[in-house]
Amino acid sequence: MKNKTNQIIIIYILISLFLAIVCHKLLQKFTYNTSYQNYNFVKDLLFIIFTGIAYKLILSKNDNQNASIVEKLKKTNEEIKESNEKYDIVAKATSDTIWDWKIQEDNFNWNKGIEVIFGYTQEEVGSSSTWWFEKIHPEDSIKMSIKLYSFIEQKTENWQDQYRFKCANGSYKYVLDKGFLLKDEEGKAIRMIGAIQDITKQKEEEQRLKLLETVITQSKDSIIITEPDFKNSEIPKIIYVNPAFSVMSGYPIDEIIGKTPNIFKGPNSDKEEYRKLIDALKKKQECLIETISYKKNKEEYWVRFSMIPIYDTENELSHWISIQRDVSEEKKQEKEKEQLIRELTQNNKDLKQFSYITSHNLRAPLSNLTGLLNLIEDIPIENQELKEIINGFSKSTHLLNDTVNDLVKVIIIKDNPSIQKEAVLLKEIFENVFNQLSFQIELYKPIIKLNFEKVSVLNTNKAYIESIMLNLLTNAIKYKSENRQLKITINASEVDDIVYLTFQDNGIGIDLERNRDKVFGLYQRFHNYPDSKGLGLYLVKSQVETMGGTISIESEVNKGTSFTLTFKNKQ
Repeated sequence: MKNKTNQIIIIYILISLFLAIVCHKLLQKFTYNTSYQNYNFVKDLLFIIFTGIAYKLILSKNDNQNASIVEKLKKTNEEIKESNEKYDIVAKATSDTIWDWKIQEDNFNWNKGIEVIFGYTQEEVGSSSTWWFEKIHPEDSIKMSIKLYSFIEQKTENWQDQYRFKCANGSYKYVLDKGFLLKDEEGKAIRMIGAIQDITKQKEEEQRLKLLETVITQSKDSIIITEPDFKNSEIPKIIYVNPAFSVMSGYPIDEIIGKTPNIFKGPNSDKEEYRKLIDALKKKQECLIETISYKKNKEEYWVRFSMIPIYDTENELSHWISIQRDVSEEKKQEKEKEQLIRELTQNNKDLKQFSYITSHNLRAPLSNLTGLLNLIEDIPIENQELKEIINGFSKSTHLLNDTVNDLVKVIIIKDNPSIQKEAVLLKEIFENVFNQLSFQIELYKPIIKLNFEKVSVLNTNKAYIESIMLNLLTNAIKYKSENRQLKITINASEVDDIVYLTFQDNGIGIDLERNRDKVFGLYQRFHNYPDSKGLGLYLVKSQVETMGGTISIESEVNKGTSFTLTFKNKQ
């Protein structure tokens, strides 16, 4: 700066001297008074020197003042730069969105947090408070505005609020906004600086914890939280119980906190179960036990409870949680069920024994009756009335014999759940069935269609499948329609090792709306036929299920009936 001042003074003196010399030379041409000319020249030189010195003093003083101003500006700029750097560091460190609102001009400035946290580009960000308020969730806007303007009007000392702020993608984030107000000398608000912090995760965690708290407090199961420490085979001390536990145990919450669950043990508690619990606590493993526990009034009740270890972020055991349920009623029902099963098992054995005895004791008299009736057939009887009586007696005897034989079959099936299976030819089975029913087939001449092209061999019990088909074919003939020729279609197909046998006829059908639940029942009759016993379909279903198969029926009155049988066709 001094060099520049010296340069200016030297230039001034040189120019002034040059002008003085030029003027002196010009005067010499027009004036012959030499002393006067010299006097003026010396006077000009002195003037030039003195004015140069004066200018130097003035410029030096200005230089000093300018240097002081420049130094102050430099210091101020450095302070501003340092402040901005601190501002940016704080903004980055806190991950906050900083905003600066010049209230009088309604001018808003945002830092980069508005882009990093909320996804807005600088072009999308508005420069007024209107843009800010538009991004606040409608449900939060009114409440937030009232608190903010109340703060600006100095009705409150500080301002902070939580609200939802809209992101660039249309979603909302929960934020905590804190503001600081600047005022002029008259106390008028001129500027406000704030920081918006994203607290979405915190809010979600609060809501999750609130939900968990609601679940725990409203749960019908008892919940106990204990300390992690395990000493001297004592279950850790209780630090929390939910209301359901007080209801179940009879202990008020304030009486149970700080106690150990050992107080619920009693004379009839299962010691083996408690040993299992203690062992799990030692190993810090989850455990589930059932035992008799005791209420405050010493009343016994069955409890099923688990002990679950809870670990913190450093994988250190922090608590044990126990979920308990009163299963007294369940245990009571289990005992009643066991007693009922024992009684039913015994009754079943007694019924089987009775069935065997009955069938055995009836066989001998029936054989005698059948033999006597066969002898009577060879004796000529002239009395017509006696002849009708004997014929009726003969029919009843044969019907009773068939019923006893069917009952014996049912007993054998029920008494032998596992049967021997073999590969049988379906065509051969139906040939045997047709031979047994040759008289009825010849008499009624039904149209029978067999389709065994897809499945010719079935892995099953030969006697059972033959009995099933015999019963179904007999029923089809017995319950044929008098208005049309009987048509029977038998089809076999296989899907994924499952064989489907369908047996369809166009007989008189069954009213399934009324009788679907009774179709396969014992002694269920749906038509008034004199020789119908109500055993056939029950026997069929029993045989099918014994072979591991299923049977279903579809039927419509006066249109016909269709049975579908399924069997696994694996060896």
